[in-house]
Amino acid sequence: MLFRKIIGLFLAISAAFGTLFPYADAYKPGDFPIIGIDEKADGAVRVMSFNVRCKDVNGVPASSRRMLVLEQILRAEPDSLGVQEATPAWMFWLRQMPQYGIVGECRDGKGRGEACPVLYNREKYKLIDHDTFWLSETPDEVSYGWDAACRRTCTWVLLENKQDGTRYAHVNTHFDNVGRTAVRESAKMISAFIAEKFAGVPVVFTADMNATPGSTGYRIMTESLADARLTAPDCTDECRTIYTYHDGKPHGDELLILDYVLYGAGVNALSYRTVTEGVNGRFVSDHFPIYADVSFAP
Repeated sequence: MLFRKIIGLFLAISAAFGTLFPYADAYKPGDFPIIGIDEKADGAVRVMSFNVRCKDVNGVPASSRRMLVLEQILRAEPDSLGVQEATPAWMFWLRQMPQYGIVGECRDGKGRGEACPVLYNREKYKLIDHDTFWLSETPDEVSYGWDAACRRTCTWVLLENKQDGTRYAHVNTHFDNVGRTAVRESAKMISAFIAEKFAGVPVVFTADMNATPGSTGYRIMTESLADARLTAPDCTDECRTIYTYHDGKPHGDELLILDYVLYGAGVNALSYRTVTEGVNGRFVSDHFPIYADVSFAP
């Protein structure tokens, strides 16, 4: 409660300052369709993916966006959340939300570089198991894979509902932005891992795949997993087609769908949203957060 009050105070001051001196990451009415966060249906599980951007957005540093990101997460109230580009500083701030547990290793080892952590509502779920592996030929070691420009990791958790004992796995990653072989082989690796590790367990997968719909990486992942953006009955055409990556330039040349919530057998997609509304009229990140509400088949 105190933490929410601190965030609220910061946002109030930020909004007042932004009225006098508009932020560089502020957007204008009409830049894009405004899609907000809906109330979660009873019994639904909300799975979220959010690339929080490791550095600046239009020159506004991560340090000036942290409260905005936390507020957007708290507004959505995800049951579990996959984050991309979480630097050690971001990991520190994400840990300040007391209702969420967080697991994930930095990709460059010993607390260096970005992580792809999974956050989970620890008031509702018990963490049964978790791990991080590298997307490479040596997944148990800090390593580069194939033609990747950066080291890349995948983090997973197995969660158990404290009330009814139901379990599901959440797998989260960030594919390389340069190496096309790395994207293809990473998709193969994770697809095989999910099939072997979580046979018979409902699985959700979140990612900034650095791959558009129809690309090789996307095709490989969706051979065994469904895309909530396309299958959820509660999703408008506007929401299905809006880009998830905008780089702070809603009228730029690279407006792409790169972020996904995919799911496996035993999971039903109920709704999907690409959340464009931001906080206090600001982008929050260079990616829009996305979420899907799902249920688990008996």
